[in-house]
Amino acid sequence: MGATQFTRRGVLGQAAGVAAAGTLAATFGSSSKAVAAPADNGAGAALIGRAKKPDLHAMSFNIRYDREGITKPGEPDYWPERAPLVTEFLKREQPTLLGVQEAEWNQLPAIEAGLGKDHRMLGYGRAGGSSGEYSAIFYDDRRLEAREWDQYWLSDTPDVIGSATWGNRVTRIVTWVRFTDRETGKEFLHINSHFDHQSQNAQVRSAETVRDQIAASGLPVIFTADTNAAAEQSVPYDVLVTNGGLQDTWLTAARQLTPRVGTFPNYKTPDPAGVRIDWILATRGIQVLEAAINTWTRRGRWPSDHTPVQALLRLP
Repeated sequence: MGATQFTRRGVLGQAAGVAAAGTLAATFGSSSKAVAAPADNGAGAALIGRAKKPDLHAMSFNIRYDREGITKPGEPDYWPERAPLVTEFLKREQPTLLGVQEAEWNQLPAIEAGLGKDHRMLGYGRAGGSSGEYSAIFYDDRRLEAREWDQYWLSDTPDVIGSATWGNRVTRIVTWVRFTDRETGKEFLHINSHFDHQSQNAQVRSAETVRDQIAASGLPVIFTADTNAAAEQSVPYDVLVTNGGLQDTWLTAARQLTPRVGTFPNYKTPDPAGVRIDWILATRGIQVLEAAINTWTRRGRWPSDHTPVQALLRLP
């Protein structure tokens, strides 16, 4: 594949496409071996919670887009009933870094309400501006300083809004931010994406593009994504992990805080034999202290059709 050019956008002065928490708040008033899902597992402490220096709590969370006009009250996919669950879950866990997938403009306030006023967001819709799904990055501004960021389209024309040239019918994007840890002074890159769900060629080309960006950065990198590809048994995984040198934080964690289940239960009982399509990958040298596949529910209701995945990390 041809080399993709990664433009570098300074954070200051880039108001378009950046939605800070205050701005949005002002705008909007199974198998037989499956793990049993209790009616309510919302009690108890957070799995990881707010990280203390020098550690970083990273999370990848596909929140499922709002199928407005299609779903009805009482259905598991109905966003007005899922929104408070997303908020409650994020209030509990308080990730330092959150890469979301499928978030739409009207869903962002639920995320912001959970994270709180000290978190900021970078990214914009895949159709440009506020239109389409976001693969945005949220971060704790008390802990991290965003130095520069950009968003590009996973295609042969990455700077062209809405472009898709690799066999995917759905537009796919990458959002990235270069951060400085205010506590330690260390720099790192966070990349977030949502790979295509149908075209294997698009999945592989997307993985190759992210791999090349990581190699060119020269920085420690955290990659969060819904890849729509199975961990440990897919070509995109081989591109990034097996042959690409990244570590799968679920496998390399010193402690796994939860059982292993598939990350796309689709509002059903999580299956230990299910595939992990939601990943947190990291460059070698980043220490993985803990990892989790979070099956939190409230009164039998799921916040999303995907489970969030989490990792407690320490930069080299």
